[in-house]
Amino acid sequence: QVQLEESGGGLVQAGGSLRLSCAASGRTFIAYTMGWFRQTPGKEREFVAAIEGRGYITQYDDSVKGRFTISRDNAENTVTLQMNSLKPEDSAVYYCAAAVRNIWNARRPDEYDYWGQGTQVTVSS
Repeated sequence: QVQLEESGGGLVQAGGSLRLSCAASGRTFIAYTMGWFRQTPGKEREFVAAIEGRGYITQYDDSVKGRFTISRDNAENTVTLQMNSLKPEDSAVYYCAAAVRNIWNARRPDEYDYWGQGTQVTVSS
């Protein structure tokens, strides 16, 4: 069982930055692909970014490429999403997720096994 807890959400003006963190329990953190997803009311959860176990390979949705950076610290069991140049359309609840099978290109929610509770990000125009 893996428990995930996000932090770092909040309210920011367009063009600003936020840094989301996700703390994971468990001794095999390095074995998991970690991902960030986001969801707005009435819409499906959508992929934002992912990083494979050792941190060598990252994936981004085109909508955030060049603005967001995903990273991980396997010694601390944490994954971080640095979000720069934020836009109002980035407003959503952001979820951290873990894929036990360490699929390096995991982009679908059903490829992930564990989820955090989510943290709200609101970007004002």
